[in-house]
Amino acid sequence: MPPVDPGELFGNRFLGQEVPTHRFPDAGMTSIDAMRLVALDMALEGDPSRNLATFVTTWMEPEAQRIIAENLHRNFIDHAEYPRTAEIEQRCIRMLADLFHAPGETTGARTQGSSEAIMLGALSLKWKWRERRKAAGSSAEDPNLVFGGDVHVVWEKFCRYFDVEPRIVPLQEGKYTIGPDDVAPHIDENTIGVAAVLGTTFTGHRDDIVGINDLLVRFKREQGHDVPLHVDGASGGFVWPFLYPDSPWDFRLEQVRSINVSGHKFGLVYPGIGWLIFRERADLAPELVFEENYLGKTDATFTLNFSTGSAMVLAQYYNLVRLGREGYTYVMRGMQDNAHALAERLEQIGGFELIGRDEEQLPLVAFRLRDHSKYDEFDVAWQLSAERGWMVPAYTLPPKADNITIMRALVKQNFSREHVDTLARDIEQACRTLELKGGAHESERQQMLQSPGH
Repeated sequence: MPPVDPGELFGNRFLGQEVPTHRFPDAGMTSIDAMRLVALDMALEGDPSRNLATFVTTWMEPEAQRIIAENLHRNFIDHAEYPRTAEIEQRCIRMLADLFHAPGETTGARTQGSSEAIMLGALSLKWKWRERRKAAGSSAEDPNLVFGGDVHVVWEKFCRYFDVEPRIVPLQEGKYTIGPDDVAPHIDENTIGVAAVLGTTFTGHRDDIVGINDLLVRFKREQGHDVPLHVDGASGGFVWPFLYPDSPWDFRLEQVRSINVSGHKFGLVYPGIGWLIFRERADLAPELVFEENYLGKTDATFTLNFSTGSAMVLAQYYNLVRLGREGYTYVMRGMQDNAHALAERLEQIGGFELIGRDEEQLPLVAFRLRDHSKYDEFDVAWQLSAERGWMVPAYTLPPKADNITIMRALVKQNFSREHVDTLARDIEQACRTLELKGGAHESERQQMLQSPGH
């Protein structure tokens, strides 16, 4: 019998060996060794429960995790082989259309996330605009799209990838969303649509969607140009219906023709799952839907991806039926209550200015220092990470508010009141440390998280 490697007998062989990093391995290893190798790397990662930067869901119920684990092998696109998965996708679309007050029968798509949903929704805006221009005997050249500086970068990506002029409304100090007066100078007969944000990644507030809708209604009646409104509800689409049910932003408004929402954010599902919902079937340009004969069945596909997993679609359906309106309302109010509690603790600490606390907002706290003479927000973020492992981002706002630096703490489903109290104490302690030693070293600053997250 060959001698047994003590590393295999008593522990992990990689405790004393270099791990594969550059070359494709010549030989494999046992499943236990492979599992331990990956686990050792993950032990060096940040703790998702302390990541207050990401909007992405970091906790689901064990029952949901079981559904996910049992369906990781199922390819969503194979509708002929997995027709129940396709039916469950349609159930989710119909439920979300109902949640967003669609006036009648509609359509939509499951996507990998809101980025894909936005690409598809904006493509439909462009195709429908071109259709209207050709019907009027007008030129279909030089399309433009209007949105604010508070949008996710995917909107600029769409414009660059698909040859659309971006007309970006800059932000201003003290005004971090956009409204009708900001949009009006930028729209014309070549505007394929206006994008408004429901819950920005910067401060968690919404654009004045009602005001922008009213502007577009007047523009249609007075100028004869039908400019649709797309609502980017990546973060807010699962928040506003439950925290602010009487606040109109969705298909209750005449010009809102499409909405995207991320299931893997406040839809409470692990990544990646997103949804695109149209007001009515006519709002989806038919040229973008492909009839695909695949594995013996003809399917209509509207997607930028092809093969993708079914697990998160099933997990989304699990959440919708598990929670319902009552459950989602309970969860959202719990997160909002804890966000308010954190805001109150920061006020008690002193030295912080809260951003838009009294406005409709995602369950988060956006705040900044009042005094920058000894240290700034980046220093606080760095000290929090170094002392206690919290990931609380500090970042500058988009132009022309890029002289403003803020911090933002997301409060999610698994962030308890005890976490609120602990984080507040740790922020206070971090500030005390900075008072004594000053700000971070320049080498430390180069490693700081400086974006609002996703």
